[in-house]
Amino acid sequence: MKLRRICIYPKDIQGITGRSERYGRKLIKEIKDHLGKASHQFVTTMEFSEYTGIHLDIIEAYIQQTS
Repeated sequence: MKLRRICIYPKDIQGITGRSERYGRKLIKEIKDHLGKASHQFVTTMEFSEYTGIHLDIIEAYIQQTS
């Protein structure tokens, strides 16, 4: 069984959305605020998918392709 990454980072968001890495950091902060997470906690691909409306399969395919 191949393990896959479940956390999303600003660089991933940059590649998925075509926006800047700074936008990715801002979006992660917005998601954490929305979910009530602390700054040290991670955002998962599923949480990112639910927040943005981008299908989880697309996100996971992108992450797998770039890894």
